[in-house]
Formats: sequence, C-alpha cells, structure tokens
Amino acid sequence: MKRLSVLLLFAACAAPASWAQENDRLQVGVFADYLRVSQTNTNFAGLGGRLTFTGYRALKLEAEMSYDFNQVFTEGFTDTSTGTVSINRSNLRVLHGMFGPKLEIGHFPIHPFVTVKGGFANFRFDNRPATFATFLSSVEGLRSTNVKGMLYPGGGLEGHLGPVGLRLDVGDDIYFNSGTHHNLRVAFGPYIRF
Repeated sequence: MKRLSVLLLFAACAAPASWAQENDRLQVGVFADYLRVSQTNTNFAGLGGRLTFTGYRALKLEAEMSYDFNQVFTEGFTDTSTGTVSINRSNLRVLHGMFGPKLEIGHFPIHPFVTVKGGFANFRFDNRPATFATFLSSVEGLRSTNVKGMLYPGGGLEGHLGPVGLRLDVGDDIYFNSGTHHNLRVAFGPYIRF
C-alpha cells in the first residue's frame, strides 16, 4: 500500500510537469501598436508590453499596457462673438491598460486566438517630448487625469519556434466617453514562452 501511495504521489507530481512541456505557463512580450482614434480621425503608434499566464490549457489570462506617442493634429476654433478663427496645435497621447482572457484555437505552431479584455484608456494633452520620463508621469498621474473605461474584443494569429514567438492581433478598442467610440487597433511583436 505504501508503494502504491508513493507511486500515485509521484505520478501526481509528474503530471503538471509533463503538461507544462506541452503548454507554456508564462509568456512575456513586447509589441508595437497602431491605434486609429475615430473621434479625431488620428493615427497613433506606440509601444507596449504584455504578460500572459496559462489558466487552463488553451485559456490564457493576459495583462498588457501600451503607450501611444503624441500625435499632433490641428484644431480650429471660431469665436462666435467676434468671428475670429484661431488655429492651435494639440498634443494628444494615449495610455491604455487591459486585462482579460485569451482563447487559443488549435494546437498548431501557428494558431488563431480570440480575446476580450477590459481596462482603461487615458487620453492626455501634453506638449513635452515623448520620453520614458513622460511615460512614467502618465502612469503616476492616472488617478488625477481623464481615464475612460475600455473594452477590447479582438483576435489574431500567433506562432512560435521553440520558446520564441511572434503575435499579430487586430481588434476594436472601444472606449466609453458620452457613448461608445470604436477604434481600430493593430499590435505586432515578439514574445518569449516560459
């Protein structure tokens, strides 16, 4: 009986290790993203990072954050009392963070996936140069600035060769500001599986 219980204990300990050989438990990645903001018809490009944990086989849990560098666009204002038209430049940046599940479809080296994430979008006007310090001040000032709720349904393809992979996702970056605003988002970048 002791041998059987030791054998069962060994099998129970070895089963997660063999399962981990087939599926990665953790993915860490970086990506470049493109965001088309519908309200201003403005294109943004930025960088982000992603952390993915395996929930159960093909179900993963992801957390990501990206920072879209400032995009300058021109806005015109008309003073109704004098009829004067003035044109100013607006420096807009976007910081978004999301968390949610990702479902992988298939077990091939290149496979599709679908995802739905929720989070926040922070649109801020800032005329400072886009640097790492500017990104840090954006993250530090989230509670005191204009933060909107966000939903991101999307999908894409990812493939790997050993521990290194590439991923492409496309989705609708929906934020809520006096209604819903749909925005195209595309992200592409490498990741490492652990």
